[in-house]
Amino acid sequence: MRGIGLLTEFSQKAGAKLDPKNIKIDDTTLRDGEQTAGVVFANDEKIHIAKMLDDSGVHQIETGIPAMGGDEKEAIKKIASLGLNCSVLGWNRAVKSDIDASVECGVDSVAISISSSDIHIEHKLRKSREWVLESMKACVDYAKSFNMYVSVNAEDASRSDMEFLLHFAKVARDAGADRLRYCDTLGILDPFDTFMKVKTIIDIVGIDVEMHTHNDFGMAIANAIAGIKAGATYVNTTVNGLGERAGNASFEELVMALKYIEGVDLGFNTKLFRELSEYVASASGRIIPTWKPIVGSNLFVYESESKASAVVSDYKTYKLFGANDVGLESALVIGKYSGDRCVISKLNSLGYKVSEKEANELAEMFRDKAVSLKRALFDSEIVDTYKSYKGKSKKSNSLTAKEVSQK
Repeated sequence: MRGIGLLTEFSQKAGAKLDPKNIKIDDTTLRDGEQTAGVVFANDEKIHIAKMLDDSGVHQIETGIPAMGGDEKEAIKKIASLGLNCSVLGWNRAVKSDIDASVECGVDSVAISISSSDIHIEHKLRKSREWVLESMKACVDYAKSFNMYVSVNAEDASRSDMEFLLHFAKVARDAGADRLRYCDTLGILDPFDTFMKVKTIIDIVGIDVEMHTHNDFGMAIANAIAGIKAGATYVNTTVNGLGERAGNASFEELVMALKYIEGVDLGFNTKLFRELSEYVASASGRIIPTWKPIVGSNLFVYESESKASAVVSDYKTYKLFGANDVGLESALVIGKYSGDRCVISKLNSLGYKVSEKEANELAEMFRDKAVSLKRALFDSEIVDTYKSYKGKSKKSNSLTAKEVSQK
């Protein structure tokens, strides 16, 4: 019976209307995104990414790790001095000297990160649960003495003993922490587990929760949304889903999923998304796959006759939002699956008018050419094929007329 009750509770809570005022994005492209193996942002790139994120409407930017010093610290100082509309946060270990470095940078918020799972405590920290709690509490107390907004990050929370994690969250709350970052560090949760675990923390401890989800099993976005539905108020994201291993929850994907699937418009300037994604892709040396959700270049490119012809009439037949909504352009290509109406529409866009009979004959020619080349056709190939077809057509008509006159 308890299982049925939990399922009913899940259904009711998950179906409740979300309030955009209660959802904030803390983007960590400049910290966790840069921790992608082999990625390094130049200081100017970090500053430019911060400005673009702010222009898009992000609520908070995790700028990096001040305790690293050097260029990292200088970039964070510069970003903190820009007067951005968003909050600027520095990431720290549970070490007071780290917090000193964040204070020196001029950030208004700090994240204090420490492991909460037994496997991390034993093999990474080589300490005890008691040491973890004492270190975390001391650093929260210290950070609050500077009037900082404090996020306590429970690293590997998804593998932590739930009883200890609840105690961890209570200690953080009582020390003055403003929120708990629930880290699915290995991306091992599914949305149902996420919902129940996050809801349990919120119900029992009464602390704001931030979702930090990794994409090792392809569920980072789903888990982030599940956490929000359970009552989480913050979500960590990265542009293009950058991050260690399989990456983090993608900034642009989460914002658009909330807007068009959950009906929660955060008021972001989504028209900047493709430009932002391209810049981060260039700075990180990680290309944007053509099939990437939201900003992939193929997202609004159509070839199949049944779909393309419908989209030409109304894009909403196969899309919830328009290409311009994310800074892309729609396109129609001619290939193996194109038909008459696609040919008519494409040639019309290139300045050529054809009849239905001509379109039918051309479509077959285009398909044959696309199969032989193993790809869609370039516009120049379409035009050349069309002109060749028209030339042969004129020649054929001329011979027919001559034959008629001889008779």
